[in-house]
Amino acid sequence: MQLAGAEFWLDRAREGTNPYGPVSEPGSTYHLDGRHLTDAPAFHCALGEAVNGPGGYFGHDLSAVADCLRGGCGAEPPFTLVWHDADVARTCLGVTPYRDRRPPTFEELLTFLTENGVDVRIA
Repeated sequence: MQLAGAEFWLDRAREGTNPYGPVSEPGSTYHLDGRHLTDAPAFHCALGEAVNGPGGYFGHDLSAVADCLRGGCGAEPPFTLVWHDADVARTCLGVTPYRDRRPPTFEELLTFLTENGVDVRIA
């Protein structure tokens, strides 16, 4: 997904998301499609769809993901995130600047998620 397209999609997803999020069961499992995770916006789009379904939102940067993990935007920890095709993200994330900042690497995302109560499984 091209950077500008992913940012546009994140904005639309954020606008269309129920501010209270869907009800999730504690300990639920979500599947992250990693085939196209070549930059930070693509990660956030895929995470939103994994947790909240097509067009779903679950943060546009790590600060917003942290807010979502505290409740009101879908899944709340503890939950499991099965990350499929992680090799794409492992190779590409952390390379393309995002909003004038260095984006997080694959390893930094894994650390962030696990430190915030998400059990990440690489598939």
